[in-house]
Order: sequence, then C-alpha cells, then structure tokens
Amino acid sequence: MSHFDPWIDGSIVGVYLLVTLIAGVAVRRYVGKVEDYLVAGREMDVHLGIASLAATEFGIVTCMYTAQAGYTKGFVGAVPGILQAVAMLVIGLTGFCITPLRRAGVMTIPELFQKQFGPRVRAAAGVVVLLGGLLNMGLYLRIGGEFLSTVVGFDPGWLEWVMTGLLVLVLVYTVLGGMLSVLVTDFLQFVVMSAGLLVVTFLIVGDVGWGKLVETVETHHGAGGFDPLADGGPGWSFLLFQSCLQVAATLTWQPVIARLLAAKDERVGRRIYVRTSAFFAARFVIPGLWGIAALAMVTPTELALLPSGADPSLSAMPLYLSKLLPVGVLGLLVAAMLAADMSTDSSYMLTWSSVIYNDLVAPFRKSTWSEKRGLFWNRTIVVWIGVFLLFFGLWYPLEGDLWTYFSVTGTIYLSSVSVLLVACCYWKRANSWGAAAAIFFGAAFPLATLILPHVDPEQRFVLTRLGDHWNGFLAYVLAAVGMVVGSLLKPVRKAAA
Repeated sequence: MSHFDPWIDGSIVGVYLLVTLIAGVAVRRYVGKVEDYLVAGREMDVHLGIASLAATEFGIVTCMYTAQAGYTKGFVGAVPGILQAVAMLVIGLTGFCITPLRRAGVMTIPELFQKQFGPRVRAAAGVVVLLGGLLNMGLYLRIGGEFLSTVVGFDPGWLEWVMTGLLVLVLVYTVLGGMLSVLVTDFLQFVVMSAGLLVVTFLIVGDVGWGKLVETVETHHGAGGFDPLADGGPGWSFLLFQSCLQVAATLTWQPVIARLLAAKDERVGRRIYVRTSAFFAARFVIPGLWGIAALAMVTPTELALLPSGADPSLSAMPLYLSKLLPVGVLGLLVAAMLAADMSTDSSYMLTWSSVIYNDLVAPFRKSTWSEKRGLFWNRTIVVWIGVFLLFFGLWYPLEGDLWTYFSVTGTIYLSSVSVLLVACCYWKRANSWGAAAAIFFGAAFPLATLILPHVDPEQRFVLTRLGDHWNGFLAYVLAAVGMVVGSLLKPVRKAAA
C-alpha cells in the first residue's frame, strides 16, 4: 500500500507545480520573434544548457524503461547509457558534426540539408524526423500516468484525467513562452529532479544493500547480467544496434540538438556536450539500480495484485518505491518525477513543432510571414501535437520491452539523418540520390520491425525472424550504403565552358 499522504506529499507536489507554472508563464513577454520561441534567441550559456539538457533527457518514461532494463537485464541494462556517455564526450571534445551544424545558424537539422540536397530532401528528412519523434513520444503520457497511479495509489481509472491535466499544464507555459519557458522551467526541474534521485537512491541502497543487488543479478541473469556478450546476455546484435543508435542520437536527436542550436556559439555547445556526458550514463545506471532492487524485494504475491494486463517488469519499480518511501520523501519523489516529465514533454513538443514549422511549412509558403504570424502558427502546432500525444497514448497497445520500442521508433529517422549529417558536413560528393536512398532504407527497416509482427505472427518473413536488434543495426548500415551508392550513381554535372 502506498504511503502517499494527500496533505503532506500533495502539498509538496502542488507547490512545485504552481512555482513551475508561474516561472514558465512569466517569461512569455520576452518572446517577440520566432527565433526567440524556437531557439531562445541563441543566448543559452553552459550552465543553463547543462541543466536543460539533463532535465529534458530524463522523464518518468526514462525512469521506467531504464528500471525495466535493470529488472530484465541486470547491470547490462545500463549499457546504452554508457555508450551514449562515451559518444557525448568524444563528440563534444572533437566537435565532430556539431561544430559545422552550430556554425550554420539553422534552427533544425533538416534545414541544413537544403543547400546540398535540395528542398525535397529537406522536406523528406523533416517527415521522417517527425514520424520517428512523434511515435517515440506517443507513449510518454501513459507511462507517466501508470507510474503515478502505482506510486501514489490512486485508482487506475483516473489515469486518463491525470495525463490530461499534466499535459494541459505543460502546454500552457510551452505555448506561451516556447524555448525560453522551457529553459527556465528546466532549471527548476533539474534542481528538484536531482534532489529526488539522490535521496531515493540513497534510501534504496540502504534498504537492499549493494551485496544483495549483485546477488540478485547473479541469481536471475547469471553472467549475462554483467556482460552483454556472455551466455544469457543480449548478445552482439544488441551491442551493435545500441552503439549505432547512441552515436546517431548524440549527433541528430532533435531535442538534444535544440540545446546545441540555442547555445551562444559552437564552443558553448561543445562544452555542454562534454559536461553533460556523465549524466547520460547516470540516467541509465541510477533507475537501473531501482529496477534491480525491485527484482530483489517485490514478491510474486505482490506482483499478482497488479491491475490486469500490467507488465510486472514495468510496474515492479514504482510498486517497490510506494512501499519503501516514507511520507514527505514520497512527495519529493513525485515532484521530482513530475519535474522530469514536464521538462521532457515541453521540450519534445516544441522540438517536433519546430520541425513542422521550419521544414514542412516555411520552405513552401508563398510569401514571408511576419513574426506575429509565425509565432501564432508555432503555438498552434504545439497544441495539435499535444492533442495527438494524448489520443495516441490512450489507444496504442505497447507490447514487449519499452526501451526496444523507443530504440526502434527513434531509428526511423536517426539512422538516415545521422548519415545525411555526416555526409553534408564532410563529403562534397554526397547528393540528393544518396540522401533519398539513405532516408528510404533508414526508415524501412524500423517500420518493418513495428508492422511485420502484426501481419506475420508466424515469422515467415526474414525481417521478422531477424528480430528488433538486427533490423535496427541493418537500418544504420543500409542507410550509409544507400548514401554512398546513390551519390556515386548520380551523374555529375559538368561545369559550363
């Protein structure tokens, strides 16, 4: 039974939500141009960038899928986070791709592609970015609602109302203040989130003990819980897919890139990457420990009491926290998780709306829009994205591992756009044929991974039998091959004599 006290814990959560709303709305008067709304006038400094990026990339859904990875894979579940931390550090130190991207002065990645590949490739890249991004984000509200219903102990029938209320609150300050509101609220959310994570982790380790955490992994996962290539581990396909995914996400995941593009200059952007790199490991390691602790402490009898259809590997962690944390601390946890979730939702909605406005609408309008009209349409697009997320989160049935779903949907665009970015920055021979081939093959394999199991349950097709990890890895390989082969096949126009 949850220890959540509606007066004490509820007051903590209520005060936090009120402060966040006031802070987010207060900066709306500084938004006068589309550039202010989408990239905060490119005035973000290092410290605000670190806080904003960390807050954006850790939400309730992050906590849930990383805890599930710890529950189902042991310490190996943290491998994706460690890989991305390395990628963030190396790319930040070298400036690979991100330096020319920031110097280009664009507001989205597809905008960079127009000069070398043409407007059609820019639009096609915008479509796959939007498709992958919205499918990826579609489950955030429902997963967040399920976490809160388990931790707080409210009736699951209220889940939709909680989701709707949280979304409306986030929409209010995001629609009014854009990236400026996101950055200000992210800073507050980073402070609350960090405090909650540290306190809860300290209590969990004190309750379970490090020795029992290790013993639990050994008992349930064997050597595969410590080494991905050992017997019982996820194997080479997992390691290869995640390596490609994390490098591509570091280079082209639009919510991350939005911080680079909002930075004062490329030097500030690189420093944000370097100094945030350790956090990308921590966001997998810390909730992963929570998932392992749940595996150790939650009994089969308790799991049997979960609502019908609930996934034990996903619900065990919030169930354990609801029993462990005392009054007051539970309120801090809920406030921290709401902080994390709100920062993620606001930033992601703004990110995908910027792609719609900047790459799917702006290039094809017949006349230049005023700043007032541009702001109106950006705000309208954010609202429509919120409506989509609400209804998609209600009807889409998640099956299987949550992190795998996010990896596959992200790959719909990460595989091709990362290849296009590298080629655009460093290969003059790259052209529209290669870009088109990369976009096609990069999106085809992850889409097949999502669709084929529903039309081919008997695994008659090779792609179905390959599984999610090999299909994901092949998407990156074939996107790169498509870029090279397509670019070389297109005839080179000779310069006029």
